[in-house]
Amino acid sequence: MHKKKGLSTHHWYIARFIMTGAMAQRRVKAAVIGAGMSGLVAARELRREGHHVVVFEKGNEVGGTWVYDPRIESDPSGLDPAREVIHSSMYKSLRVNLPRPIMGFSDYPFDAKPGVGDDPRPFPGHEAVLRFLQGFAADSGVVELVRFGHEVVRIERAVEGRNDEWVVEWRTRGGEASAEVFEAVVVCNGKFTEPRLAEFPGRSTWRGEQIHSHNYRVPEPYKDKIVVIIGNGPSGIDIAKDVLHAAKEVHLASRETTTFKIHGRLFQHSPIDHAEEDGKIVFQDGSSIYADAIIHCSGYKYHFPFLKTNEIVNVDDNCVAPLYQHVFPPALAPWLSFIAIPYRTITFLLSELQSRWVAKILSGKIQLPSKEDMTSSVQEYYQRIEAVGWPKRHTHRLQLEKFDYENWLVGKLGLPPLEKWRQNMYFTSFDLLTTFDENGRDTWDVEKWMKGEGGGGGSDNINYTLEC
Repeated sequence: MHKKKGLSTHHWYIARFIMTGAMAQRRVKAAVIGAGMSGLVAARELRREGHHVVVFEKGNEVGGTWVYDPRIESDPSGLDPAREVIHSSMYKSLRVNLPRPIMGFSDYPFDAKPGVGDDPRPFPGHEAVLRFLQGFAADSGVVELVRFGHEVVRIERAVEGRNDEWVVEWRTRGGEASAEVFEAVVVCNGKFTEPRLAEFPGRSTWRGEQIHSHNYRVPEPYKDKIVVIIGNGPSGIDIAKDVLHAAKEVHLASRETTTFKIHGRLFQHSPIDHAEEDGKIVFQDGSSIYADAIIHCSGYKYHFPFLKTNEIVNVDDNCVAPLYQHVFPPALAPWLSFIAIPYRTITFLLSELQSRWVAKILSGKIQLPSKEDMTSSVQEYYQRIEAVGWPKRHTHRLQLEKFDYENWLVGKLGLPPLEKWRQNMYFTSFDLLTTFDENGRDTWDVEKWMKGEGGGGGSDNINYTLEC
């Protein structure tokens, strides 16, 4: 059927359904922002539901943050707004911190495949993840939906007060600008690009080198240097391991004390109290050192510079608000949604479940609560995390109640509950990260865990650490 002259995109779709008798399932024109992991699976689930999908990707290939880029930004601390932004935060030696069985998608597992360049380890390097995503994009046909070299610069409602017409404006590599109207927008631009630096007196005048982990690539620049790493989350501990290969000393400053075995050149400290111009760093426990470099492994900021919602959606202290179930702004639902905002979870699984939920809501198979009920639910959630003492910046940190959020999504989709071994494997893999055993990821018996023989392991005996 050809589009009737004079009909808007929205009205053309309605007319098509009326004439075909297919009003039971709504099909919309949806824009997906980003061709990283979450954007790829979102596009697949949307297309499975019959929606017309366009994926906008600034880069030249799929993979998002998993595309390793050896370059670093002109301002390695990431503070200069005029810097050329490098999207990826991969460092050369990075290996995944979750084992293969709990990565991948429900019908497209992250299996080791024989072939040139394959990495069969249970915790492979970042190159294997990129190959996996490239294969997924090709096998699912999603790669055909991607417009490469299209940087989205503005997303805004076409008509104020109307939520099902969104203008998506982009710029090509040649600088040419263009725009198109979509009924729905799914934001999947990632959360590991805009650095969040630790704050302490004297930071701006301290004479040494400062860099955010976003711009860390290799340890060689730190040869024979004394390095302070801020944060003992996954990236902080992993980069500390890497830097130890070259540095004279590595000092890890964090709020919590981890349980790893201390090496001769690795020292733990309380957070930084202040820094002095001559290179001295004083910690809150009163100890001090003279250091050459600080690596801020202090997390990232949610960043949507292209999104214009007239302040309906805001980012305040790293809380994207308001979002019903971390996905829908109540006042704009279901036409605007966000995928993979939460962290401390199995991201591949989460993205697939959220994407399937969004796709079925847009098709009309699943109904959202009213705007008022969604707003009330958001406020109740904020009150709960405040009651347990979580700061606002941890609004999207999951596992307050273990895997309740993921199982809630599973229930909405009519799927069976998540396997217990999958949850135990997730939490125990984080326990593994708190060790400095270089062979730990290779000696852990993943197959035993899949058979349910891994031991207790659950979340109750894990010493959580926060990268903030």
